[in-house]
Amino acid sequence: MKIRVLTIILCCFYAFSFSQEDESVLKTIYTTSLTNGMSYQWLDHLSNQIGGRLSGSKNAELAVQYTKAELEKLGLDKVWLQPVMVPKWVRGEKETAYIVTANKDHKINQDVNICALGGSVATPKDGITANVIEINTYKDLELLGEEKIKGKIVFINRSWNQELVSTFQAYGGCASERYNGAAEAAKYGAVGMIVRSLSSRQDDYPHTGSMSYGDLPVEKRIPSAAISTNDAVKLSDALKENKDLKFHFKQSCQQFEDVLSYNVIGEITGSEFPNEYIIVGGHLDSWDLGDGAHDDGAGVVQSMDVLRLLKESGITPKRSIRVVLFMNEENGLRGGRKYAEVAKEKNEKHVFALESDAGGFTPRGFSFDCSDLMFSKIEAWRPLFKPYLIHYFEKGGSGADIGPLKNDDIVLAGLRPDSQRYFDHHHAANDTFEHVNKRELELGAATMTALVFLVDKYGTETITNIKEIKD
Repeated sequence: MKIRVLTIILCCFYAFSFSQEDESVLKTIYTTSLTNGMSYQWLDHLSNQIGGRLSGSKNAELAVQYTKAELEKLGLDKVWLQPVMVPKWVRGEKETAYIVTANKDHKINQDVNICALGGSVATPKDGITANVIEINTYKDLELLGEEKIKGKIVFINRSWNQELVSTFQAYGGCASERYNGAAEAAKYGAVGMIVRSLSSRQDDYPHTGSMSYGDLPVEKRIPSAAISTNDAVKLSDALKENKDLKFHFKQSCQQFEDVLSYNVIGEITGSEFPNEYIIVGGHLDSWDLGDGAHDDGAGVVQSMDVLRLLKESGITPKRSIRVVLFMNEENGLRGGRKYAEVAKEKNEKHVFALESDAGGFTPRGFSFDCSDLMFSKIEAWRPLFKPYLIHYFEKGGSGADIGPLKNDDIVLAGLRPDSQRYFDHHHAANDTFEHVNKRELELGAATMTALVFLVDKYGTETITNIKEIKD
Protein backbone atom coordinates (compact mmCIF):
# COMPACT_ATOMS: atom_id res chain seq x y z
CA MET A 1 0.00 0.00 0.00
CA LYS A 2 2.66 2.53 1.04
CA ILE A 3 4.75 1.78 -2.09
CA ARG A 4 1.74 2.38 -4.33
CA VAL A 5 0.89 5.69 -2.62
CA LEU A 6 4.51 6.81 -2.87
CA THR A 7 4.54 6.00 -6.59
CA ILE A 8 1.34 8.03 -7.16
CA ILE A 9 2.83 11.01 -5.31
CA LEU A 10 6.03 10.80 -7.33
CA CYS A 11 4.18 10.56 -10.62
CA CYS A 12 2.17 13.67 -9.73
CA PHE A 13 5.38 15.47 -8.76
CA TYR A 14 7.20 14.51 -11.92
CA ALA A 15 4.23 15.44 -14.10
CA PHE A 16 5.25 19.07 -13.60
CA SER A 17 8.95 18.46 -14.27
CA PHE A 18 8.96 20.24 -17.64
CA SER A 19 7.86 23.61 -18.91
CA GLN A 20 6.67 25.43 -22.02
CA GLU A 21 10.29 26.43 -22.50
CA ASP A 22 11.16 22.72 -22.88
CA GLU A 23 8.52 22.36 -25.60
CA SER A 24 10.14 25.27 -27.43
CA VAL A 25 13.62 23.80 -27.10
CA LEU A 26 12.48 20.42 -28.44
CA LYS A 27 10.79 22.12 -31.39
CA THR A 28 14.07 23.90 -32.18
CA ILE A 29 15.99 20.62 -31.97
CA TYR A 30 13.62 18.77 -34.31
CA THR A 31 13.42 21.67 -36.77
CA THR A 32 17.20 21.98 -36.89
CA SER A 33 17.70 18.26 -37.45
CA LEU A 34 15.06 18.03 -40.19
CA THR A 35 16.15 21.17 -42.06
CA ASN A 36 19.87 21.30 -41.33
CA GLY A 37 20.92 17.81 -40.24
CA MET A 38 24.34 16.30 -40.82
CA SER A 39 23.64 12.65 -40.03
CA TYR A 40 22.66 11.64 -43.57
CA GLN A 41 25.68 13.36 -45.10
CA TRP A 42 28.04 11.65 -42.65
CA LEU A 43 26.38 8.29 -43.28
CA ASP A 44 26.76 8.73 -47.03
CA HIS A 45 30.53 9.04 -46.58
CA LEU A 46 30.82 6.17 -44.10
CA SER A 47 28.79 3.86 -46.32
CA ASN A 48 29.76 4.83 -49.85
CA GLN A 49 33.29 6.17 -49.46
CA ILE A 50 34.51 3.75 -46.77
CA GLY A 51 32.11 0.77 -46.71
CA GLY A 52 31.99 -2.23 -44.37
CA ARG A 53 34.11 -1.64 -41.26
CA LEU A 54 34.98 -4.98 -39.72
CA SER A 55 37.19 -4.67 -36.63
CA GLY A 56 40.87 -4.73 -37.48
CA SER A 57 40.30 -3.87 -41.14
CA LYS A 58 41.63 -0.97 -43.20
CA ASN A 59 38.11 0.37 -43.53
CA ALA A 60 37.69 0.43 -39.75
CA GLU A 61 40.88 2.47 -39.54
CA LEU A 62 39.58 4.89 -42.19
CA ALA A 63 36.30 5.25 -40.28
CA VAL A 64 38.20 6.18 -37.11
CA GLN A 65 40.15 8.86 -38.97
CA TYR A 66 37.06 10.23 -40.72
CA THR A 67 34.79 10.50 -37.67
CA LYS A 68 37.55 12.03 -35.54
CA ALA A 69 38.13 14.70 -38.21
CA GLU A 70 34.39 15.44 -38.48
CA LEU A 71 34.03 15.78 -34.70
CA GLU A 72 36.96 18.18 -34.65
CA LYS A 73 35.15 20.38 -37.19
CA LEU A 74 32.26 20.79 -34.74
CA GLY A 75 34.35 22.85 -32.33
CA LEU A 76 33.91 20.51 -29.38
CA ASP A 77 35.92 21.07 -26.22
CA LYS A 78 37.75 17.76 -26.60
CA VAL A 79 38.15 15.08 -29.27
CA TRP A 80 40.42 12.07 -28.76
CA LEU A 81 41.08 8.45 -29.62
CA GLN A 82 40.95 5.74 -26.96
CA PRO A 83 43.21 2.79 -27.84
CA VAL A 84 41.72 -0.70 -27.73
CA MET A 85 43.02 -4.05 -28.98
CA VAL A 86 40.52 -5.79 -31.25
CA PRO A 87 40.28 -9.16 -33.03
CA LYS A 88 41.13 -9.36 -36.73
CA TRP A 89 39.11 -11.93 -38.66
CA VAL A 90 39.20 -11.89 -42.47
CA ARG A 91 36.51 -13.49 -44.66
CA GLY A 92 38.74 -14.17 -47.66
CA GLU A 93 37.28 -15.22 -51.00
CA LYS A 94 33.54 -15.29 -51.51
CA GLU A 95 32.07 -18.51 -50.17
CA THR A 96 30.54 -21.10 -52.48
CA ALA A 97 28.05 -23.85 -51.78
CA TYR A 98 25.72 -26.23 -53.55
CA ILE A 99 23.36 -29.12 -52.96
CA VAL A 100 24.55 -32.31 -54.66
CA THR A 101 21.64 -34.22 -56.15
CA ALA A 102 21.76 -37.01 -58.69
CA ASN A 103 19.63 -38.92 -61.10
CA LYS A 104 20.56 -42.20 -62.78
CA ASP A 105 22.58 -40.42 -65.47
CA HIS A 106 24.54 -37.64 -63.75
CA LYS A 107 24.95 -35.39 -60.76
CA ILE A 108 23.19 -32.03 -60.62
CA ASN A 109 24.52 -29.26 -58.39
CA GLN A 110 22.07 -26.62 -57.10
CA ASP A 111 23.93 -23.48 -56.04
CA VAL A 112 22.92 -21.92 -52.72
CA ASN A 113 23.82 -18.65 -50.96
CA ILE A 114 25.93 -18.90 -47.83
CA CYS A 115 28.43 -16.80 -45.91
CA ALA A 116 30.93 -17.72 -43.21
CA LEU A 117 30.01 -16.77 -39.67
CA GLY A 118 32.34 -14.31 -37.98
CA GLY A 119 35.11 -16.16 -36.18
CA SER A 120 34.68 -19.40 -38.12
CA VAL A 121 37.60 -21.45 -39.34
CA ALA A 122 38.03 -22.18 -43.03
CA THR A 123 37.10 -25.37 -44.84
CA PRO A 124 39.88 -27.43 -46.43
CA LYS A 125 41.18 -25.88 -49.67
CA ASP A 126 38.80 -27.88 -51.85
CA GLY A 127 35.86 -27.43 -49.48
CA ILE A 128 33.75 -30.00 -47.64
CA THR A 129 31.29 -32.42 -49.21
CA ALA A 130 29.24 -34.57 -46.87
CA ASN A 131 25.80 -35.87 -46.02
CA VAL A 132 23.51 -33.50 -44.15
CA ILE A 133 21.48 -33.95 -41.00
CA GLU A 134 18.78 -31.37 -40.35
CA ILE A 135 17.80 -30.30 -36.82
CA ASN A 136 15.75 -27.49 -35.30
CA THR A 137 18.01 -26.52 -32.41
CA TYR A 138 21.51 -27.53 -31.35
CA LYS A 139 19.95 -29.14 -28.28
CA ASP A 140 18.63 -31.84 -30.64
CA LEU A 141 22.23 -33.02 -31.10
CA GLU A 142 22.19 -34.79 -27.77
CA LEU A 143 19.11 -36.78 -28.75
CA LEU A 144 20.71 -37.92 -32.02
CA GLY A 145 24.11 -38.78 -30.59
CA GLU A 146 27.50 -39.18 -32.24
CA GLU A 147 26.48 -42.25 -34.27
CA LYS A 148 24.04 -40.23 -36.42
CA ILE A 149 26.10 -37.03 -36.57
CA LYS A 150 29.73 -38.04 -37.03
CA GLY A 151 31.11 -37.20 -40.47
CA LYS A 152 28.08 -35.14 -41.48
CA ILE A 153 27.25 -31.46 -41.94
CA VAL A 154 24.76 -30.31 -39.33
CA PHE A 155 22.03 -28.05 -40.74
CA ILE A 156 20.26 -26.05 -38.00
CA ASN A 157 17.00 -24.92 -39.59
CA ARG A 158 15.37 -22.93 -36.81
CA SER A 159 12.78 -20.62 -38.34
CA TRP A 160 12.09 -17.10 -37.18
CA ASN A 161 8.98 -16.88 -34.97
CA GLN A 162 6.69 -14.72 -37.11
CA GLU A 163 4.06 -14.51 -34.35
CA LEU A 164 6.23 -12.20 -32.27
CA VAL A 165 5.63 -8.50 -32.93
CA SER A 166 8.97 -7.64 -31.33
CA THR A 167 11.55 -8.60 -33.94
CA PHE A 168 14.33 -8.34 -31.37
CA GLN A 169 12.53 -10.93 -29.26
CA ALA A 170 12.25 -13.19 -32.31
CA TYR A 171 15.95 -12.70 -33.09
CA GLY A 172 16.93 -13.46 -29.51
CA GLY A 173 14.90 -16.65 -29.63
CA CYS A 174 17.17 -18.27 -32.21
CA ALA A 175 20.49 -16.39 -31.99
CA SER A 176 22.03 -19.07 -29.77
CA GLU A 177 21.91 -21.54 -32.68
CA ARG A 178 24.23 -19.32 -34.71
CA TYR A 179 26.52 -18.54 -31.79
CA ASN A 180 26.86 -22.01 -30.23
CA GLY A 181 25.88 -24.39 -33.03
CA ALA A 182 29.34 -25.20 -34.44
CA ALA A 183 30.91 -25.78 -31.04
CA GLU A 184 28.14 -28.17 -30.05
CA ALA A 185 28.05 -30.02 -33.40
CA ALA A 186 31.83 -30.54 -33.30
CA LYS A 187 31.50 -32.40 -30.00
CA TYR A 188 29.52 -35.10 -31.81
CA GLY A 189 31.93 -35.45 -34.73
CA ALA A 190 30.25 -33.18 -37.29
CA VAL A 191 32.54 -31.90 -40.07
CA GLY A 192 30.69 -28.62 -40.62
CA MET A 193 27.68 -26.59 -39.54
CA ILE A 194 25.30 -24.38 -41.49
CA VAL A 195 22.54 -22.35 -39.85
CA ARG A 196 19.43 -20.70 -41.22
CA SER A 197 19.93 -16.92 -41.43
CA LEU A 198 18.31 -14.87 -38.68
CA SER A 199 15.89 -12.82 -40.73
CA SER A 200 12.18 -12.10 -40.76
CA ARG A 201 11.76 -12.44 -44.52
CA GLN A 202 12.40 -14.95 -47.28
CA ASP A 203 15.21 -13.84 -49.59
CA ASP A 204 18.56 -14.89 -51.02
CA TYR A 205 20.76 -12.89 -48.63
CA PRO A 206 22.71 -14.93 -46.07
CA HIS A 207 23.17 -13.11 -42.76
CA THR A 208 26.50 -13.38 -41.00
CA GLY A 209 27.14 -12.72 -37.30
CA SER A 210 29.37 -13.68 -34.46
CA MET A 211 29.87 -17.29 -33.38
CA SER A 212 32.03 -18.94 -30.74
CA TYR A 213 33.86 -22.22 -30.27
CA GLY A 214 34.02 -21.70 -26.51
CA ASP A 215 36.93 -23.68 -25.05
CA LEU A 216 36.99 -26.18 -27.93
CA PRO A 217 40.61 -26.94 -28.98
CA VAL A 218 41.64 -25.41 -32.31
CA GLU A 219 42.14 -28.79 -33.96
CA LYS A 220 38.52 -29.78 -33.22
CA ARG A 221 36.89 -26.66 -34.63
CA ILE A 222 34.66 -27.04 -37.67
CA PRO A 223 33.71 -24.47 -40.34
CA SER A 224 30.44 -22.65 -39.74
CA ALA A 225 28.28 -20.72 -42.21
CA ALA A 226 24.84 -19.14 -42.56
CA ILE A 227 22.51 -20.08 -45.42
CA SER A 228 19.89 -17.69 -46.83
CA THR A 229 16.28 -18.24 -45.80
CA ASN A 230 15.22 -19.17 -49.35
CA ASP A 231 18.02 -21.70 -49.63
CA ALA A 232 17.28 -23.09 -46.18
CA VAL A 233 13.80 -23.96 -47.46
CA LYS A 234 15.33 -25.40 -50.64
CA LEU A 235 17.75 -27.59 -48.69
CA SER A 236 15.09 -28.75 -46.25
CA ASP A 237 12.73 -29.71 -49.10
CA ALA A 238 15.54 -31.55 -50.88
CA LEU A 239 16.29 -33.53 -47.72
CA LYS A 240 12.67 -34.60 -47.47
CA GLU A 241 12.99 -36.14 -50.93
CA ASN A 242 16.45 -37.62 -50.41
CA LYS A 243 17.89 -38.05 -46.94
CA ASP A 244 21.19 -39.22 -48.45
CA LEU A 245 21.92 -36.11 -50.52
CA LYS A 246 25.24 -34.37 -50.04
CA PHE A 247 26.06 -30.72 -49.48
CA HIS A 248 29.25 -28.90 -50.46
CA PHE A 249 30.60 -25.63 -49.14
CA LYS A 250 33.91 -23.82 -49.30
CA GLN A 251 35.21 -20.81 -47.36
CA SER A 252 38.68 -19.38 -46.79
CA CYS A 253 38.27 -17.18 -43.70
CA GLN A 254 41.18 -16.68 -41.31
CA GLN A 255 41.77 -15.44 -37.77
CA PHE A 256 44.84 -13.26 -37.11
CA GLU A 257 46.45 -11.82 -33.98
CA ASP A 258 44.70 -8.90 -32.29
CA VAL A 259 45.46 -5.44 -33.68
CA LEU A 260 45.30 -1.90 -32.32
CA SER A 261 42.19 0.19 -32.99
CA TYR A 262 40.32 3.00 -31.25
CA ASN A 263 37.11 4.29 -29.75
CA VAL A 264 36.47 7.81 -31.05
CA ILE A 265 35.33 10.26 -28.36
CA GLY A 266 34.20 13.90 -28.45
CA GLU A 267 33.06 16.05 -25.54
CA ILE A 268 31.24 19.25 -24.68
CA THR A 269 32.41 20.07 -21.14
CA GLY A 270 29.60 20.83 -18.67
CA SER A 271 29.12 24.40 -17.44
CA GLU A 272 27.99 23.47 -13.89
CA PHE A 273 28.83 19.82 -13.31
CA PRO A 274 31.80 19.06 -15.58
CA ASN A 275 32.63 15.88 -13.67
CA GLU A 276 29.23 14.33 -14.33
CA TYR A 277 29.10 12.59 -17.71
CA ILE A 278 26.26 11.88 -20.11
CA ILE A 279 27.26 9.75 -23.09
CA VAL A 280 25.57 8.97 -26.37
CA GLY A 281 26.94 6.51 -28.88
CA GLY A 282 26.84 3.71 -31.41
CA HIS A 283 29.40 1.24 -32.73
CA LEU A 284 31.73 2.26 -35.52
CA ASP A 285 32.56 -1.26 -36.67
CA SER A 286 30.23 -3.28 -38.88
CA TRP A 287 30.16 -6.58 -40.70
CA ASP A 288 31.80 -6.73 -44.09
CA LEU A 289 29.06 -7.98 -46.43
CA GLY A 290 27.29 -4.63 -46.84
CA ASP A 291 28.36 -1.14 -45.82
CA GLY A 292 26.87 -1.23 -42.31
CA ALA A 293 24.46 1.64 -42.94
CA HIS A 294 21.78 0.51 -40.47
CA ASP A 295 24.07 -1.56 -38.23
CA ASP A 296 25.45 0.68 -36.96
CA GLY A 297 26.39 3.55 -39.21
CA ALA A 298 23.02 5.11 -38.40
CA GLY A 299 23.71 5.04 -34.66
CA VAL A 300 27.17 6.51 -35.15
CA VAL A 301 26.04 9.53 -37.18
CA GLN A 302 22.96 10.13 -35.02
CA SER A 303 25.17 10.20 -31.94
CA MET A 304 27.61 12.60 -33.60
CA ASP A 305 24.72 14.85 -34.55
CA VAL A 306 23.46 15.00 -30.96
CA LEU A 307 26.42 17.15 -29.96
CA ARG A 308 26.14 19.26 -33.10
CA LEU A 309 22.40 19.80 -32.57
CA LEU A 310 22.95 20.87 -28.96
CA LYS A 311 25.41 23.51 -30.15
CA GLU A 312 23.24 24.59 -33.12
CA SER A 313 20.22 24.93 -30.82
CA GLY A 314 22.10 27.25 -28.47
CA ILE A 315 22.04 24.79 -25.56
CA THR A 316 24.84 25.01 -22.99
CA PRO A 317 24.85 21.68 -21.12
CA LYS A 318 25.23 21.65 -17.36
CA ARG A 319 26.95 18.28 -17.47
CA SER A 320 29.68 17.03 -19.78
CA ILE A 321 28.17 15.43 -22.88
CA ARG A 322 30.26 12.84 -24.72
CA VAL A 323 29.76 11.07 -27.99
CA VAL A 324 31.48 7.67 -27.98
CA LEU A 325 31.91 5.74 -31.21
CA PHE A 326 32.69 2.24 -29.99
CA MET A 327 34.90 -0.16 -31.87
CA ASN A 328 34.32 -3.93 -32.01
CA GLU A 329 30.74 -4.39 -30.88
CA GLU A 330 30.04 -7.00 -33.54
CA ASN A 331 32.63 -9.61 -32.64
CA GLY A 332 34.00 -8.89 -29.21
CA LEU A 333 32.59 -5.81 -27.43
CA ARG A 334 36.16 -4.70 -26.77
CA GLY A 335 35.38 -1.00 -27.26
CA GLY A 336 32.52 -0.92 -24.76
CA ARG A 337 34.52 -2.80 -22.18
CA LYS A 338 37.58 -0.59 -22.66
CA TYR A 339 35.56 2.60 -22.24
CA ALA A 340 34.00 1.32 -19.00
CA GLU A 341 37.40 0.13 -17.75
CA VAL A 342 39.02 3.53 -18.30
CA ALA A 343 36.04 5.35 -16.78
CA LYS A 344 36.36 3.23 -13.65
CA GLU A 345 40.12 3.77 -13.45
CA LYS A 346 39.58 7.54 -13.63
CA ASN A 347 36.69 7.37 -11.15
CA GLU A 348 34.46 9.21 -13.63
CA LYS A 349 30.83 9.67 -12.61
CA HIS A 350 28.59 8.63 -15.48
CA VAL A 351 24.95 9.49 -14.82
CA PHE A 352 23.33 8.62 -18.15
CA ALA A 353 24.19 6.64 -21.28
CA LEU A 354 22.12 6.39 -24.47
CA GLU A 355 22.88 4.03 -27.35
CA SER A 356 21.49 3.84 -30.88
CA ASP A 357 22.02 0.37 -32.34
CA ALA A 358 18.69 -0.69 -33.83
CA GLY A 359 18.83 0.89 -37.27
CA GLY A 360 17.98 4.25 -38.78
CA PHE A 361 14.24 3.68 -39.03
CA THR A 362 11.47 5.90 -37.64
CA PRO A 363 12.03 6.44 -33.90
CA ARG A 364 9.27 5.13 -31.65
CA GLY A 365 10.77 5.94 -28.24
CA PHE A 366 13.20 4.52 -25.73
CA SER A 367 13.78 1.63 -23.36
CA PHE A 368 15.37 2.35 -19.99
CA ASP A 369 17.41 0.34 -17.55
CA CYS A 370 16.87 2.22 -14.28
CA SER A 371 14.97 2.23 -10.99
CA ASP A 372 11.18 2.54 -10.81
CA LEU A 373 11.53 5.98 -9.25
CA MET A 374 13.78 7.25 -12.01
CA PHE A 375 11.53 5.78 -14.65
CA SER A 376 8.58 7.68 -13.16
CA LYS A 377 10.56 10.89 -13.60
CA ILE A 378 11.51 10.08 -17.20
CA GLU A 379 8.03 8.89 -18.14
CA ALA A 380 6.64 12.30 -17.17
CA TRP A 381 8.50 13.72 -20.18
CA ARG A 382 6.52 11.56 -22.58
CA PRO A 383 4.01 14.34 -23.47
CA LEU A 384 6.89 16.43 -24.79
CA PHE A 385 7.55 13.75 -27.42
CA LYS A 386 3.91 13.17 -28.35
CA PRO A 387 3.83 15.85 -31.11
CA TYR A 388 6.59 13.84 -32.83
CA LEU A 389 4.66 10.55 -32.49
CA ILE A 390 7.18 9.19 -29.95
CA HIS A 391 5.14 7.14 -27.48
CA TYR A 392 7.27 4.17 -26.48
CA PHE A 393 8.78 4.69 -23.02
CA GLU A 394 9.37 1.32 -21.38
CA LYS A 395 11.68 -0.28 -18.86
CA GLY A 396 13.94 -2.83 -20.49
CA GLY A 397 17.32 -3.16 -22.14
CA SER A 398 19.63 -0.42 -23.39
CA GLY A 399 22.61 -1.29 -25.59
CA ALA A 400 25.53 -3.71 -25.69
CA ASP A 401 28.29 -1.09 -25.72
CA ILE A 402 27.01 0.88 -22.75
CA GLY A 403 26.15 -2.27 -20.76
CA PRO A 404 29.62 -2.49 -19.13
CA LEU A 405 28.96 0.91 -17.48
CA LYS A 406 26.01 -0.44 -15.51
CA ASN A 407 25.98 0.28 -11.77
CA ASP A 408 23.48 1.52 -9.20
CA ASP A 409 23.95 5.18 -10.13
CA ILE A 410 23.73 5.30 -13.92
CA VAL A 411 20.61 5.30 -16.10
CA LEU A 412 21.05 3.33 -19.33
CA ALA A 413 18.79 3.83 -22.35
CA GLY A 414 18.38 2.64 -25.92
CA LEU A 415 16.75 4.41 -28.85
CA ARG A 416 13.92 2.24 -30.15
CA PRO A 417 13.08 2.76 -33.82
CA ASP A 418 10.42 0.78 -35.65
CA SER A 419 12.06 -2.63 -35.95
CA GLN A 420 9.91 -4.49 -38.47
CA ARG A 421 12.41 -4.09 -41.35
CA TYR A 422 15.63 -4.05 -39.36
CA PHE A 423 16.39 -7.77 -39.61
CA ASP A 424 15.74 -7.71 -43.36
CA HIS A 425 19.18 -6.04 -43.53
CA HIS A 426 20.94 -7.04 -40.30
CA HIS A 427 24.43 -8.51 -40.98
CA ALA A 428 23.65 -8.99 -44.68
CA ALA A 429 24.89 -7.64 -48.01
CA ASN A 430 21.79 -5.44 -48.34
CA ASP A 431 22.63 -3.39 -45.24
CA THR A 432 23.46 -0.46 -47.50
CA PHE A 433 22.98 3.29 -47.66
CA GLU A 434 20.06 3.30 -50.11
CA HIS A 435 17.94 1.46 -47.54
CA VAL A 436 18.20 4.33 -45.03
CA ASN A 437 15.56 7.07 -45.23
CA LYS A 438 17.00 10.55 -44.66
CA ARG A 439 14.03 11.90 -42.72
CA GLU A 440 13.73 8.86 -40.48
CA LEU A 441 17.44 9.06 -39.68
CA GLU A 442 17.19 12.76 -38.81
CA LEU A 443 14.12 12.20 -36.63
CA GLY A 444 16.15 9.68 -34.66
CA ALA A 445 19.02 12.14 -34.16
CA ALA A 446 16.57 14.80 -32.94
CA THR A 447 14.84 12.37 -30.59
CA MET A 448 18.14 11.38 -28.99
CA THR A 449 19.16 15.03 -28.63
CA ALA A 450 15.85 15.90 -26.99
CA LEU A 451 16.24 13.19 -24.37
CA VAL A 452 19.86 14.16 -23.65
CA PHE A 453 18.76 17.79 -23.21
CA LEU A 454 16.08 16.81 -20.67
CA VAL A 455 18.35 14.48 -18.73
CA ASP A 456 21.03 17.15 -18.57
CA LYS A 457 18.58 19.86 -17.46
CA TYR A 458 16.75 17.87 -14.80
CA GLY A 459 19.38 15.31 -13.79
CA THR A 460 18.95 11.68 -12.86
CA GLU A 461 18.47 12.16 -9.12
CA THR A 462 15.18 11.09 -7.60
CA ILE A 463 13.47 12.02 -4.37
CA THR A 464 15.12 9.97 -1.63
CA ASN A 465 14.18 11.92 1.50
CA ILE A 466 10.41 11.41 1.49
CA LYS A 467 9.32 9.98 4.79
CA GLU A 468 7.94 6.50 4.68
CA ILE A 469 4.21 6.53 4.12
CA LYS A 470 2.30 4.39 6.59
CA ASP A 471 -0.64 2.20 5.65
